[in-house]
Amino acid sequence: MNIAPLTREIEQMSKDRGIDKSSIIGAIEEAIVQAARRKFGQEKKFEARFNSDSGEIELFEFLEVVEELSNPESHILLKNAREYDPDAEVGDEIGVRRDTSSFGRILAQSAKQVIIQRVRDAERHNVYEEYKDRKAEVVNGIVRRFEKGALIVDLGRAEAVLPVKEQVQREHYRPGDRIRAFVIEVNQESQGQQIVLSRAATEFLVKLFELEVPEIYEGVVFIDSAAREPGGRSKIAVASRDGDVDPVGACVGMKGSRVQAVVQELRGERIDIVPWNTDPARYVCSALSPAQVTKVIIDEERKAMDVIVPDDQLSLAIGRKGQNVRLAVQLTGWEIDINSESKMREMAEWFAEAVKVAPGCGENEAELLLQSGITSLEDLAGCQVEVLTGLPGIDAAAAEAIRARAAELAIEKKERDERAAAEAEAAAKAEAAEAAAARAQAAAESAGAAPPAGGSG
Repeated sequence: MNIAPLTREIEQMSKDRGIDKSSIIGAIEEAIVQAARRKFGQEKKFEARFNSDSGEIELFEFLEVVEELSNPESHILLKNAREYDPDAEVGDEIGVRRDTSSFGRILAQSAKQVIIQRVRDAERHNVYEEYKDRKAEVVNGIVRRFEKGALIVDLGRAEAVLPVKEQVQREHYRPGDRIRAFVIEVNQESQGQQIVLSRAATEFLVKLFELEVPEIYEGVVFIDSAAREPGGRSKIAVASRDGDVDPVGACVGMKGSRVQAVVQELRGERIDIVPWNTDPARYVCSALSPAQVTKVIIDEERKAMDVIVPDDQLSLAIGRKGQNVRLAVQLTGWEIDINSESKMREMAEWFAEAVKVAPGCGENEAELLLQSGITSLEDLAGCQVEVLTGLPGIDAAAAEAIRARAAELAIEKKERDERAAAEAEAAAKAEAAEAAAARAQAAAESAGAAPPAGGSG
């Protein structure tokens, strides 16, 4: 092999692929050895060496020095061995140089495959070493192609994959589009893409705020928790380590510039920024924003809250398809049950009816039961006697009577609610039928008023 072409190819490959020259030389040496074993036999001992002075790959076969030749495939006579090494002795192994020019096209192709594989392995190692410390970072890339729904993203020195499950459904990309994503995984395995990205991860949202808000990057403001439904809505709870710094204001920015930068990156995803609070009731009220809360009933044991809101705020507190309350639960870690004021007033009336079986009890005791976390007749019927006897004027016998009456009222209320629901459904169907009949009549009248086809009018 001529020194100039091979040396130039090694240097060019090292430069293009960013791989150390020693790795490429090692791959070539291994390929030559494998090709030699295929041609001359797997049991033979070969070693290939790159001669940097001549620019050639030299192949040596190692033979054992013997006095009498019994196996010419693996032995060499002492006198012949001394032609290669004057100091050779019986039992030594002598490396005899072999010609590689006769390997042929098939063996050359095999050698090429070994070199390609070794180069790929070296590239994967380089990618892993470069990106292993960039896990949990935001990276920029260009969409190159699609593979079974996944996006293959060019990061410059490496390719990454954005799997279907880590994409946001409402986002669409084409080859050549620029994309920003969060590195969730860097693998060293030989199969599949090494770098896995995500745009759906909650951590991506948090990282974007870290990049946009200097106070978060500096540690003055911190994100205590975050909840996200990718492409729809997100909530983050923020707090400040400096009393002079407003955490919500810092994240919103001047005229909303900081939060809008994040919203634009997330393609219009709505983001609620709420103040974190050590008081769970205040924290949950903030998490349910923009809805206003009237009252909170806390059950520490179950880590649950009954939240009462004005009637006109109920749909806002629950959110579309329950999204607002669902995100608030994820954000705070508290189980949240939302009720309207009218429903709670109705429940207070039912409770008052139940406790009336105890002499002197009524609305005040009903209100106390609601405040204690009992919010349904079923709960009242099944509550412990000790809970009721803790109220003034109620003994064990009265408590049992109240529980029994609550069970009766629960059945009565259920039947009433079912009748009301059936009546409402029937009314809705009648209204729909009426509207359909009106439309049909209007269509008929319109058709009757139209001039005959082909007429002059």
